[in-house]
Amino acid sequence: MDGPVIRHRATPTAAVRVDHHSAVQLAAVTARGVARDCGLPGALPDQAAVIASELASNLDKHASDGTLYIQPTPLGAGVEILAADRGPGMPELERCLTDGYTTAGTLGVGLGAVSRMATHFTIRTGTDAGGGTWACARLTPPGDRETALQDVGSVCLAVEGEEDCGDARAVVQTGETRTAAVLDGLGHGSRAAEAAQVALRSFLADPGRPLPDLLTAMNRALRRTRGAAVGLLRLRPESADYCGIGNVRALTLSHTGVHHRLTGQPGVVGWSMPTPRTHGFPVPPGATVVLYSDGIDCRWAREPSPSLLRLPPSLLSAALAHGHRRLRDDATVLASRSPQTPRLP
Repeated sequence: MDGPVIRHRATPTAAVRVDHHSAVQLAAVTARGVARDCGLPGALPDQAAVIASELASNLDKHASDGTLYIQPTPLGAGVEILAADRGPGMPELERCLTDGYTTAGTLGVGLGAVSRMATHFTIRTGTDAGGGTWACARLTPPGDRETALQDVGSVCLAVEGEEDCGDARAVVQTGETRTAAVLDGLGHGSRAAEAAQVALRSFLADPGRPLPDLLTAMNRALRRTRGAAVGLLRLRPESADYCGIGNVRALTLSHTGVHHRLTGQPGVVGWSMPTPRTHGFPVPPGATVVLYSDGIDCRWAREPSPSLLRLPPSLLSAALAHGHRRLRDDATVLASRSPQTPRLP
């Protein structure tokens, strides 16, 4: 695999539930902190805080069950702020992005300001029963717009009320090939987090190896931990390989529905791992490949709504984490289109 290597900083996602107006300030503080941790220069951390504040304020005024998800951008340098809700949707989305348009008696500059300040901003609203709106604002250093346009998204959440996340994920791009991992330490809490981080370090040590070799190395590394379920994906233009042990699922989504449903082989990486097998499958242009741990309820894939099928990877990750998360388990979803397919619209 030739070309520059771009890595994902695999930190858990910070979630700010917007159930009171005070959450607007918390969202701003959280976004500023994540942006600083990402090394964004100058006034960019303050801009991240303004973007988060505007999105949280919009949720507070107009939505129900709204949450911001704040984290580094999936690839390269930058910060990503995702908003998801189960509100009524936006029947006049284009007007909502215009300065001066408001339904709450305010100045009506929120979403317009976000669109101007972010390096890249995308938003979709549900058109089927249930509504909902999903937005993604990415802020990157000057001259690095390509990072903001990467068509990959992920969300990684700890059990509510716990600091340690027993899941982890990472994605590495080399040229036109992406290699992604979703890692689920058995159970949850500190010991699960330890197992996930050991697996993560093993993966990042040499992510370009054949997928079965990556799993074999993880199996050795995890022998002194409680073990983990692991799903690995190698995504190229028009095709992909999946190799997994345990309950990390993979599938392909297109506008016509769900394809290539795959689940890892029975076993535990670090304890009772069978000889890993790789499954190859085609990836049509514009399709999205999804990896997710069992903290995401798999029933979402039985009959996904048309709105869900049309979401780009960043918004799809937020929608699945927000709408189909099991609250008693760590939850991770990672979605990507092939590197050479069209960028986020």
